[in-house]
Amino acid sequence: MPISSKHPETLAVHAGFREAAGTHSVAVPIHQTTSYQFESTEHAANLFALKELGNIYSRIMNPTNDAFEQRAAALEGGVAALAVASGQAASTYCVMNLCEAGDNFITSTDLYGGTWNLFANTLRQMGVEARFVDPSDPEAFRNAVDERTRLIYAETLPNPKLNVFPIAEVAAIGRELGIPLIVDNTAAPVICKPLELGAAVVMYSATKYMGGHGTSIGGLVVDGGNFDWEAWGDRFPTLNTPDRSYHGAVWTEAVKPLGPIAYILRMRVILLRDLGAALSPFNAFQLIQGVETLPLRMRQHCENAILVARFLRDHPKVTRVIHPSLQDGEARRRADSTLRGGYGALVGFELEDGAEAGRRFIEALELFYHVANIGDARSLAIHPATTTHSQLSVEDQLASGVSPGYVRLSIGIEHPDDIIADLSQALEKV
Repeated sequence: MPISSKHPETLAVHAGFREAAGTHSVAVPIHQTTSYQFESTEHAANLFALKELGNIYSRIMNPTNDAFEQRAAALEGGVAALAVASGQAASTYCVMNLCEAGDNFITSTDLYGGTWNLFANTLRQMGVEARFVDPSDPEAFRNAVDERTRLIYAETLPNPKLNVFPIAEVAAIGRELGIPLIVDNTAAPVICKPLELGAAVVMYSATKYMGGHGTSIGGLVVDGGNFDWEAWGDRFPTLNTPDRSYHGAVWTEAVKPLGPIAYILRMRVILLRDLGAALSPFNAFQLIQGVETLPLRMRQHCENAILVARFLRDHPKVTRVIHPSLQDGEARRRADSTLRGGYGALVGFELEDGAEAGRRFIEALELFYHVANIGDARSLAIHPATTTHSQLSVEDQLASGVSPGYVRLSIGIEHPDDIIADLSQALEKV
């Protein structure tokens, strides 16, 4: 039964699945199977020819994963989604679905470090050029475009800078030129709806807030179904010319009976089939459990983060606090127009005495966990100068937005008094 609600609290619990056929189970079952029985040779032929959609092999599709995908698409307002093994796989597939050797794409300079390395090095080795652009000037994206540009990529709320990306402005520029904006919304589910702001595709590391429990790695790509790939045919040969790896299918033509899903269907039956970053159905089940409470958790995450940011702002040992709620001017205007339900749960701050102060602070924490992840229900902290950035020079750390005394917090859903008490006692030992 389809759910007509547009409220994320309802969609997170009900979208994509009502009950299991036959058993009437109201919890999504874990379909721990590799293969699926075909009803007949005609049924099998129709599935492989895309005349109808259905299950063939769990590397490509699985009923548990399908429930997760449908729920994610409903939450984002998209037409279809694809679950993959990790957020890194999702980022890779988003680019490779449109780019071939010799092509380029434009990306914000403000990225998760793993994504930066993927774009600057690994994809470059495959012949795909990433053109990095400072997002403080949306028009800079227009200036970087040429005839081989296939997409623009950005993060809604990148760390460590936590400057909200100008989604609406850049999406509008891209659409003028026939170039889709793909947004990594990992740090801002529910509180930001990139598709409503003009993005064509949204992706997630579902490992973070989507799951929230820190038990399962996964990725998601949601197709907005709002970009006319056929109208800009010359710019998107992967979707508008015969695909030799799928008996000559032209994806924008092949999917017309199924809806505006050319982008996501090609990703499923070509990239997921061939490269194989399949999400385990057990992980899909785990992530579904997290999604059911996602809107509630994001509300508490955001409320707690604002209180933490204000506490740190007023603490004498803290020289700078980085959180959208404390920004002003154009940065605050952009945050208010892009983030509709809170300012996110990531808070950065700097200690005057540098790396040694950061180390002492981390080692004094009692409630917070010292981990590299973000988005857990529990509060997390990391000191990049002694972990993720330890091999960089001080100059390179500063260029990435990280000073030696910088600490990143991912604020959890514990009682805010307990979170602040732990920060307070740790700061006293710096």
